Amino acid sequence: QVQLVESGGGLVQPGGSLRLSCAASGFTFNAYPMRWYRQAPGKEREFVASISAIMSGTSGVDSYDNSVKGRFTISRDNVKKMLYLQMNSLRPEDTAVYYCNVFRPPDYWGQGTQVTVSS
Repeated sequence: QVQLVESGGGLVQPGGSLRLSCAASGFTFNAYPMRWYRQAPGKEREFVASISAIMSGTSGVDSYDNSVKGRFTISRDNVKKMLYLQMNSLRPEDTAVYYCNVFRPPDYWGQGTQVTVSS
């Protein structure tokens, strides 16, 4: 069965950095685009970043929400079946639970990892 397990969240000061990880299993990881989403308290879950599948002919192509462009970087390790999100220049408004996602279909989600940006 599909499993996604996020890790790497925590408390960081504004301007700081964190690297989130997502361990994937139960499916052919390199065949699927992968995504990061986040959900802040009282708000709907929103798209953060995506990276293409290795088999699509456009391997490693990434895209970002405008709110994180230039600060966050998504990457994947197809050998280790890992998805990453490097987050730099963090802001208080980045505070949220961050989720790893794959659409096989249907959508699969991890349990999330909390990121809190506060002084």
